This record gives sequence, structure tokens and C-alpha cells, in this order.
Amino acid sequence: MAKKKHLLLLLLATLFFAPLKAEKEVYLFAYFINNGQDGLHLAYSYDGLKWDALNNGNSYLTPSVGKDKLMRDPSILQGPDGTFRMVWTSGWWDRIVGYASSPDLIHWSKQDTLPVMMHEPTAKNAWAPELFYDQKSKTYYIFWASTIPGRFKEIAETDKEKGLNHRLFAVTTKDFNTYSKTFVFFNPDFSAIDGTILRRGNENWMFVKNENPNPPQKNIRLTICKNIKKGFPTKVSEPITGNKYWAEGPTPLEVGEYVYVYFDKYRDHKYGAVRSKDGKSWEDVSDLVTFPKGIRHGTAFKVKESVLKQLLNQ
Repeated sequence: MAKKKHLLLLLLATLFFAPLKAEKEVYLFAYFINNGQDGLHLAYSYDGLKWDALNNGNSYLTPSVGKDKLMRDPSILQGPDGTFRMVWTSGWWDRIVGYASSPDLIHWSKQDTLPVMMHEPTAKNAWAPELFYDQKSKTYYIFWASTIPGRFKEIAETDKEKGLNHRLFAVTTKDFNTYSKTFVFFNPDFSAIDGTILRRGNENWMFVKNENPNPPQKNIRLTICKNIKKGFPTKVSEPITGNKYWAEGPTPLEVGEYVYVYFDKYRDHKYGAVRSKDGKSWEDVSDLVTFPKGIRHGTAFKVKESVLKQLLNQ
């Protein structure tokens, strides 16, 4: 009897202290279609290659803030508290960005505006805001591209893009109630837009578009730092995207041993992708990826499979 009791206790202890099986992670993509007037769209993938629209391709959230009431370039990040936060471009010539939060990507808070460039009366815009959480400092970064005429090193222009000379700006927050003052986040010697950050190992990888129009660049570059407070090197990589198309709206995603970077081939009206294991050698895998029709600039991110199941069962 004592032996049986001992075995029973041993079994119970094994079950009690056995590590819980980690829930599988899957991938979501937040994006907009057309001009962004109908709001937030979501797609999902199990392998980072085949992406299917959720909600029958319908919007999850209709924009209600900004001059133009648009929801372009949605950036979604799930914080350590489990809450999903989203920022977006609310209008072509707004000096604000849109903000909302959600516990499940289905039910959203009241939309708010963050007056990130309202202190700069000559600022032309606040485009493609992105979210990043720095685990070391437990701080959220919100960063975007703006043009302030005469503020930075001039670039060769074209008539179509005259007066647009972007740099990346940012604010920080720990609670989305109080925010730092706006500061210059990235100031290279080119017009920089569409910045996005992936934390990989002990490094921060920032992908950014060189927007110079004359001669046209319109390609994606990479810069890496270990401490985001110290900033990113302004000496960036050679283009990781090709020279036969123009690319914008990069979004990185770690899938297995690869880092994928998805981007909008906006003049060709289709999406492309490159991938790398080391950040140095990039392979074009555009022919391997499929996306919902009409997808535009967005954000790829990981979620627990239970989040996707709830979206599928909606």
C-alpha cells in the first residue's frame, strides 16, 4: 500500500511540475485597401507565405478621426499586458496619427488622436506610424515620417514630389496616457519613410525606405542597433529589394530561421517579399507569397493560435 501511495504521489508531482505545452503561434497581417477609407483589414497565415483574408475581406474598424477619416498604414502591436495597440495614418496632410486599442482585435476602443506634430506649424504630414516595444526599458516607441520644410539636408527633387523631404520622428510612452515630447528618431542623408523595427536576438533591425526621388531610389534598406536609446546608425545597408520595381511599406516577420520582409510593389499593384537568415544575404521570394487582393501597406505580427481561432469563429 505504501508503495502504491508513493507511486501515486510521484505521478501527481510529475503532472503538477511538468511544463505546460506552449501554445502555437500563428501570423496575422493588418492592412488597408484602396485609399484606406473603409478601415482595418486582417489576413492570417500558418507559414508566412500563404495569406488569407479574415472576416470575408471586410473591415474590422471604420476610421472616424482625422481630416480625411482614413485608416492607412495600420501598425498593430500586442504589449506585455496582452492588449493590442494600433496606430495609423489618419489623413494625407494631418499632423496627428490615429490610435485605438483592443483586447482581441474584434472589439475596439474609441478612436483617439495623438497630436504628434501639432507643435510644428509648418510640418506637412505624419505618415506611416509604427509601434515598437523596447523590453529593456519597458517603453513603447511610436515613430513616423514627417516633412518640415527647411529643417534637414536638402535632396534633389522632382516636380511631383517637390517639398517632401522626410525624416523619422518619435514619441515614447509606458502607458498610452502620457507621452514624451516629439524627437528626431532617424536622420540619415536621404528622405526616409516607412520605418519598422524587428527585435532579433539582442539586436534591433530597422527597415526603412529611401524615398529620394531624383535619381529615384524607392527601395528598402536595413540598419541595426543594440540599444534603441542610442539610436540607429544612419549609414544603412545597400537595398534589400530589387531595382526593377519601386518598394514601400516594409514589414518584417521572423518565421523559423528566416526574417521575411514583405513590401508593397506599389507601382505594380502587388506585394513582394525577401528573406534572410543573417540580414546580409537576401533572397527574393515574391513568387512564393500570396496575399488577399488589393492589400496595401500594413504590419505582420505573431499571435497565439487562440487569437486566430476567435477571429475565425467570429
